[in-house]
Amino acid sequence: MALLLSAIVSALLLLSVAPLALSQISPGFPYGTEKVRGVNLGGWLVLEPWITPSLFDNTGNTDIVDEWTFGEFQDLDTATSVLQNHWNTWITETDFANIAAAGLNHVRLPIGYWAFEVGPGEPYIQGQLPYLQQAVTWAGQYGLKVIVDLHGAPGSQNGFDNSGQRLSFPGWHSNQTNIDRTDAIIKTIASMFADQPDVVPIIAPLNEPAGFDGQAVLTAVRQYWYDSYGNIRYPYGTSQQSNTVELIHDAFQPLSYWSGFETPTGWQGVAMDTHIYQVFSDADVEMSYQDHINTACATQSSLSTFDLWLIVGEWSPAPTDCATYLNGRGIGARYDGSYPGSSYVGSCTGLTGSASTFSSSYKTFLRQFWEAQVISYEKGDGWLQWTWKTESADDWSYSAGLANGWIPQDPTDLMYPDICG
Repeated sequence: MALLLSAIVSALLLLSVAPLALSQISPGFPYGTEKVRGVNLGGWLVLEPWITPSLFDNTGNTDIVDEWTFGEFQDLDTATSVLQNHWNTWITETDFANIAAAGLNHVRLPIGYWAFEVGPGEPYIQGQLPYLQQAVTWAGQYGLKVIVDLHGAPGSQNGFDNSGQRLSFPGWHSNQTNIDRTDAIIKTIASMFADQPDVVPIIAPLNEPAGFDGQAVLTAVRQYWYDSYGNIRYPYGTSQQSNTVELIHDAFQPLSYWSGFETPTGWQGVAMDTHIYQVFSDADVEMSYQDHINTACATQSSLSTFDLWLIVGEWSPAPTDCATYLNGRGIGARYDGSYPGSSYVGSCTGLTGSASTFSSSYKTFLRQFWEAQVISYEKGDGWLQWTWKTESADDWSYSAGLANGWIPQDPTDLMYPDICG
């Protein structure tokens, strides 16, 4: 009977059809009952120019715009030394202690495929894995849950610098070898943490695939989510399920697009990740502060009625794209009209950079906008703010918000509980 069951499950997985739920999943966090409240550890194991601009500016080479070119256009020893120092200092045990002390229960940890394997001609520098493992150890010590998030895939799934490789058009979806390599890495991650569901209850198999680039991307992504379900939920090579949740991303599609996808009938342990920003279009940055708040509040109905566990895995209280390099190194901001094709809305002075330059009224707005989003996103299953710390963009920094009063020391301690009416 066991052999027959195993054969059935294996056949279903090969066909990428949802296997019957053989047992109820027991993840290491009571999703659907308690709210996820957390932060992203952005810019640590995957470089982002806007989070740590000094790492890029100090190269003296304006062609270095992402982690790929960081390894490509520098002396290997120099780049390796800089990266190792960054890994050792950007996030430390103290950060995990402070995150836990701030009343948070999750961290989402982006990592690139190149931490696991680098192909011929790929200039990535390795060495991230010990830091991932150390992060999981620290999280366990401080009672935090880790979402391991594959943030960059071979060929780039979105062309963004945060995928590791800034491209005019993503290449991941159009090359089956890229997808096969990514599947293998997810199997590795799932195997690494299959027996630690109390600390790593969720794996996100791919961050922000570019569904806005057309049906070919969406077709590849949908199949990849099916394959990742098998890889994450069945990591033992048998019919035995793990207690690890698969966290799929909405690929920039409305939640209605995903209605009924991998829903609990016949499936166990699937959550949806949606990212909600109000800064990446001209219309977004032109909004008044009240419009920003109203827009956040308006998300409540769609978030509260979705048919999977739903986590807002990235968002920010920043109302502008003013942060240096936010749109890419060497690319300006829509808000002040320095982004190609944009129109001037206002000066960026006092809206990003050091909180010491922020007016009291701006900090009041940041608090109101933060609370409007937290209240709204908890109509779903919770949230993780992007990001824990930055070098020079305090409007995006959770730790700066704590230090300067627009984020409460306890995320349930609200000053404006009725801000959404």
